[in-house]
Amino acid sequence: MDGENPFSGSQRNVLGGVLEVCSYDPLTGYFRDGCCHTDISDRGVHTVCAIMDDVFLDFSKKMGNDLSTPRPEFDFLGLKAGDFWCLCAARWEEARLAGVAPKLNLKACNHKTLSIIPLEVLNKYGI
Repeated sequence: MDGENPFSGSQRNVLGGVLEVCSYDPLTGYFRDGCCHTDISDRGVHTVCAIMDDVFLDFSKKMGNDLSTPRPEFDFLGLKAGDFWCLCAARWEEARLAGVAPKLNLKACNHKTLSIIPLEVLNKYGI
């Protein structure tokens, strides 16, 4: 996929390394390329690679973003506990403040996340 991906190697993770894949199954990312790539069009800043759990999925649904219900019209099968997904940084921070933030793959979290959440905070949730 590197040859086809215009972002390949161009975006860094929060640790300063090359941004790693978050998930191909389910296929995640603002650009649905498996990575938490972002650009100016990504107003939601989908840069946080999190592993879903039932507590967070329930919280997200209650907050108006149902990630667990399949939406075939959008080719979305719904998420379940154990799936990795590129979350909006602000939503993850909202969940953290509510005490329900999911764990993170820091090597797959885009460095743009640091404009919203400090690394010291992210490190506490790394897997």
